[in-house]
Amino acid sequence: MADILIRKAEAGDEARWRELFAAYNKFYRASVPEDVVRHTWARILDPQNGMEALVAVQDGRVVGICNYLFHDSTWSIRPSCYLEDLFVDPECRGGGAARKLILACEADARAKNARRLYWQTQEYNAAARSLYDTIVPRSSFIVYRKSLEE
Repeated sequence: MADILIRKAEAGDEARWRELFAAYNKFYRASVPEDVVRHTWARILDPQNGMEALVAVQDGRVVGICNYLFHDSTWSIRPSCYLEDLFVDPECRGGGAARKLILACEADARAKNARRLYWQTQEYNAAARSLYDTIVPRSSFIVYRKSLEE
């Protein structure tokens, strides 16, 4: 198995990023409208926006994505980094791509002086949770979400 390279997403990654992002949303039983996907990709490519994406590349092919963003906090003058989407092609799992994506996101957050890096997952996502538990202990917070869309 070839080494996994982690790098910032580039314009030429769009088609594969879209495939993996769609698979990620399917896993979470979500549907993101095309205009939102298009807008998200544009924000990722805009260096002034604060939304970023990393890709995992193996044998010249993008096999994983990590979308994250920086935001202000009422608890610190330093930003927080929210890792919003992490997905590795199911055929390529177990090779370390997800861990490398998380650690690269952490390195970027540290480089940008973030106060913390955080993410969430569904309780039923046991495979991801088993990885996450080796990186950092689970917090005691419970997330409440109320949709404001009609």
